[in-house]
Amino acid sequence: MSETSKQHKAHAPEKLVFAVYICSTSRFRQIEQGAVVSDLSGELVETLIQASGHTLLFKKILLDDKAMITQAFKDCLSVTDLDVIIFSGGTGIVSTDVTIEAVLPLLEKTLPGFGEFFRRLSFDEVGSAAVLSRAIAGVAAGKAFFCIPGSPNAVRTAVEKLILPEVPHIVKHARE
Repeated sequence: MSETSKQHKAHAPEKLVFAVYICSTSRFRQIEQGAVVSDLSGELVETLIQASGHTLLFKKILLDDKAMITQAFKDCLSVTDLDVIIFSGGTGIVSTDVTIEAVLPLLEKTLPGFGEFFRRLSFDEVGSAAVLSRAIAGVAAGKAFFCIPGSPNAVRTAVEKLILPEVPHIVKHARE
């Protein structure tokens, strides 16, 4: 790591506040019907965030719906004590995968390296199927936003190997 990166990381916030959205129509519909929902990916991301010493402000399940995801993004912009927002799910290529279409136009700046490295790490785990992921990251209003696939393995890869190690540094610069 360069000296400049070390200095930036040394001045980055140590404790961040996260919000997590799980984009899953099937789980959303189950909740609407009053069912108890199994959400392995949501539980995993929550565990990883808290184990790293950060705070999870909330975790919500959304429809795979562009308007609903867009509104969730915009709602986060006005939460002053929120630093990091993760959208999990809806990053593939089927017609109902609209997370990227909802989030990308709202980002002030994108971080192309996030998706590139995520796919590279995923390639080691799942092979060429990694090309199907459209994972992205970026910043807006001093906050970091990540759109990651919804599978537990993808969540673990993204959160453990990319998001948690670098997000304090990202937030530091997003606030400047």
